[in-house]
Formats: sequence, C-alpha cells, structure tokens
Amino acid sequence: MNAPLPNAQASTEGEIRLNGVTRWVGVGSTDARPVIEDCTMTMEPGKLTVLVGPSGCGKTTLINLMAGYEAPDVGEILLDGEIVRGPGQDRLVVFQESALFPWMTTWENITCGPKVGRTLGSQEIEERGNALLRTVGLADFRDKYPSQLSGGMQRRAELARAMINRPKVMFMDEPFRGLDAMTRSLMQEYYARIFEEERRTNIFVTSELDEALFLADTLIILTNSPARVKKVLTIALERPRIFSMLTSDACSVYRMEALELLHEEALRSFAQGSADAADFIQAYAAREE
Repeated sequence: MNAPLPNAQASTEGEIRLNGVTRWVGVGSTDARPVIEDCTMTMEPGKLTVLVGPSGCGKTTLINLMAGYEAPDVGEILLDGEIVRGPGQDRLVVFQESALFPWMTTWENITCGPKVGRTLGSQEIEERGNALLRTVGLADFRDKYPSQLSGGMQRRAELARAMINRPKVMFMDEPFRGLDAMTRSLMQEYYARIFEEERRTNIFVTSELDEALFLADTLIILTNSPARVKKVLTIALERPRIFSMLTSDACSVYRMEALELLHEEALRSFAQGSADAADFIQAYAAREE
C-alpha cells in the first residue's frame, strides 16, 4: 500500500447539521416510541466524523435520516445550510451488506455510477477508475466478478464505487462488520488512506471503539435508545493514521473517557433488556482490564 497524502486539502462543502431531530417508530400503535430524540449535532465539512453507541441505539436510523431515506418527525437536517428533503447524488451510503452487482466485473461495478448518471466524461472515468483500483489494491482484479472476490475485496470495490462519484458526503454504516480481524484492520487502513487523499466529509458508524479512535477526527458518543448526543470528542491524532497511534498516551486518554461514557449507556441498555448490551458490557470490561 502506498503512503497516504497527508496534505490533501479538506473540502469546504458537505456540512451536515441536525437541529432538534426526533424520529418515532410505530407511530399510531401502542408500541410507538422515539428512536432518535431531540438530537442536535454538526458534522464538519472535510472531516471524518464517527458515531459510536450501544447496539440498537439508533445509529443506522441517523444515517437514513441524513441520507434522506427517512424524514424526521420533529426538527430539521441541513446539508450546507439547505434542508434535506430526500436522497441525492451529493450523499452516498456504503451499507453493512455487499451491494455489488453480481453480473458486473469489478471495473464495471466501480464505473457504473458515473456512466449511468453521466456525471463524468469517459476519460475522467477511465483515469479516476484506474486510480481508485490501484488505491484499493484491486488493479489485478478489474475483470473479476464479485463471486470471485473475497469479502474484503468486495468491500474495497464498494469503497471505490462510492468514491468515484465524489459525493459531498459519504456515509459508512458499519461497513466492515462481519469481517475477520485481519481483513477488518486492512479495510480500516484502505479507508483511512482514501479519506486522507480525498478529505471529503465522511460519517462512519461503528460499535468498535478502537476502529472509531483510529479513524475519527471527531467522535460523537450517542446515548442508549432513543439516541441523543452524550458527548463530542475531538480526536487530535496526526494524519496519516497508523495503528501504533492506538497505543499512544493520548489515545489511551481518549479510550478511557469514551469507555466510561459508553459503559454508562450500555448499562442502561442492559437494564432495559437488550441482549446486545450484555455482549457490549463484557467486551468493554475486557478491554479495560
């Protein structure tokens, strides 16, 4: 993997702001409840913001709201000062599950967006597509189909497919969940490198604290459901990021503060009967030890 470009200019576009956002589920039934409640936060342009919180707290719902797939019941969401009223090409989401077209090669999957949308010329598609293939280490697999790629390779292809469109905002909804530990670490490196070369607004959802600390410029810790902002931490680690930073004294301070906050929310989730919270508490107790 080539070294990242540490001095890439951060984008001035792509600010996402939530003002008093509430989202209900089961409206009109006896089980109606808020999954997001009075949530106010700002994702700065050109920064990598990570959302972390207990399982089931509403992180995916927040992504769906910001991407325009759902609408808030109360409050507003703004992109560069304009109210978000639905999906748009300026916002793209990479989901947990693979979404590559099985009948297309790696190259065809990566380039299909700008070809169909006619957002880039053929020469720019060729140049940018080839550059992204090299960046994610798939230059030798451009003519392979998804069934011929490993899970990590498919994830890399999806990153390239999203990035070729140069959206203002990229949403990553636990995209590395389910990968083995080694592949997940490699994906974090590829993703960090792409961000550091592009410096566009990225919003990343995870339940893994070390992943959050490795990637984030800003770490937003969410409460147990209904999701609210519990605390915002600025992660002042240098870029390009390398994994040895996770053992630094500065990172240890961030980790302990975040662990304490997350543990409080996990206990609340556990008290409400969430099975996921029990695993969360056990895992983070082990990390503290």
